[in-house]
Amino acid sequence: MPVGFVAFHYPRPEYAEEFTDRVHKAAEFLRPRPGCLSVECWATTDGEAIVTTGRFENEEALQAAFAGALESGVIADADEREVRPRQFFTLLAR
Repeated sequence: MPVGFVAFHYPRPEYAEEFTDRVHKAAEFLRPRPGCLSVECWATTDGEAIVTTGRFENEEALQAAFAGALESGVIADADEREVRPRQFFTLLAR
């Protein structure tokens, strides 16, 4: 069953551009992983959040891709450049 994700990141204003570049690099890492169907980066209209969305063939592929990104250092559990903790949601197709 396909699964999706949405992640909201809240960078400090002085790190917004650097953080956006980092999120794009993470997306580039995830796109070629087995089972990845899509990954996109967005920003909220107020500029307060960088939003990453994606879709994978199944939960196992999603988990494996993120485990690889974490292991390689492309993503981190927390980032001191964020104003508040990021929010990550796994989504199920309905």
